[in-house]
Amino acid sequence: MDLSFVVLQFLTGLAYASSLFLLAVGLSLIFGALGIVNFAHGSFYMLGAYLLYWVVRGDPEGLWWGLAVVAALGFVVGAATERLLLRPVYGRPEHYQILLTYALLLIIEDGVKLLFGSAYKSLGPPAALAYPVWILGAPFPAYYFVQIALALAVAGALWFFLQRTRAGALVRAATQDREMLEALGVNVPRLLTVVFALGIALATLGGAATLPMQTVSPGVAVEAVISAFIVVVVGGLGSVWGALLGAFLIGEIQAFGVLVLPEFAIAFVYLLMALVLLVRPWGLLGRPPAVRT
Repeated sequence: MDLSFVVLQFLTGLAYASSLFLLAVGLSLIFGALGIVNFAHGSFYMLGAYLLYWVVRGDPEGLWWGLAVVAALGFVVGAATERLLLRPVYGRPEHYQILLTYALLLIIEDGVKLLFGSAYKSLGPPAALAYPVWILGAPFPAYYFVQIALALAVAGALWFFLQRTRAGALVRAATQDREMLEALGVNVPRLLTVVFALGIALATLGGAATLPMQTVSPGVAVEAVISAFIVVVVGGLGSVWGALLGAFLIGEIQAFGVLVLPEFAIAFVYLLMALVLLVRPWGLLGRPPAVRT
């Protein structure tokens, strides 16, 4: 196994990890602030891919502005979803939220079939990224570097938002004591709406950004939400850096697992999740429930 092959495989795993991070970080953010396990998250990821194809009308040259439009649409859809559907069930037992979000997944999946059809959709990269980058004498898709850079930019922006801004401090405070925030005059319901909308915007952005890497169909929603849960279970629910670490580990395990035992590559991912659950049930970078509450 030569060095160029190993490097390319590592970069491929990194690109896949970037897609997983964009998918999972919104789920982790929503759980951390709202305490909601959003089973519909994968459907918003799928919706982002279809929205991008629709917005740019299948033209790869519209990718850059299309990503911005899809993220904005995702924010609006997320805000409406939280305000109209989720907020009325906040005070009820958790199974209400689980059933509601799962039902929402099915509704969005059928809605996509109705509006866009059941056929696979694909979108190539823009002309500027249509040619490969040569690394150690081997070709590598140029768009993969865009995906990696986008994930790193999102991670950095979220860190800055949560750690260096007043709004981010309020979000962190909301995970600890909402009643105290309300007593201090903070509009907590509006804050939670913004956080949920941001998480959905990240999901739609992730789905849209992944479209030039792979085709999409309505059935990808269930697969996406499973992948997102695996990432946040490994990294830790509610942790942005945990989502990044979990995505990285799973991406590289997938990339190199297919070289060792191709037919059992996915089994390595579930084995990692099982080991983490046995050793640190709250995830590698997560916090025990007693601490988080």
